Amino acid sequence: MLIDILTIFPEFFTSPIGVGNVKIAREKGLLDLRITDIRDYSRDRHRKVDDYGFGGGPGMVMMVQPIYDALKEIKDEKAHVVLFTPRGNTLTQNRVNELKEMEHLVFICGRYKGIDARLEHFVDEEISIGDYVVSGGEYAALIVIDAVARLMPGVIGDIDSAMEDSYSSGLLDAPRYTRPREFMGMKVPDVLLSGNHKEIEKWRRTESLKLTLARKPYLLKEDSLNEEDRKIIKNLRNRDGKEE
Repeated sequence: MLIDILTIFPEFFTSPIGVGNVKIAREKGLLDLRITDIRDYSRDRHRKVDDYGFGGGPGMVMMVQPIYDALKEIKDEKAHVVLFTPRGNTLTQNRVNELKEMEHLVFICGRYKGIDARLEHFVDEEISIGDYVVSGGEYAALIVIDAVARLMPGVIGDIDSAMEDSYSSGLLDAPRYTRPREFMGMKVPDVLLSGNHKEIEKWRRTESLKLTLARKPYLLKEDSLNEEDRKIIKNLRNRDGKEE
């Protein structure tokens, strides 16, 4: 996979792409990252890429021309262009799984008060990483790059581990424990020490459903639940007095 990143801060990516799963994906030849400095496409002698917004108001707005010119040079017929913006669809694990299958992604990282709205005509998708504000699209780009890289074959030694992470199954992951068996009076659940894999899996599924119901119930989609899941959820609601 090729990922092109358009940014006014190329140095932002120097360290993050050299560690962890992104580093492994690059070393294995699974992921090629190219970083383009939007300022290189400015027509201003001072490499200016922003200006005051029409209509007044605080903050500067990134100009469409430098980004458009950069896109023209790097975009090919397989490119899927993503603009990171608070107005975009919130990133989900399902969308990460879909992005992983693409051959060429182009990430546009905005700054300041945003980018001239006319750029929307030249992008394929707008993505938000949540209902909050960060300083620029570079943070969102790194999140997506890592989320995609860790799903590539050979990046994580045990790919089944990634498939059991929160959201991968549509639910939050069950609690995890390691040594010591007891810490400050808090013990590892007996079932995890039993060696009974069937009971362990049943416990993990129940805990996963319990956590999801308590913290992110909107993830519990009816078509993704089997009959046993529905029984567990009903029992949990009865126990907590939530049965309608």
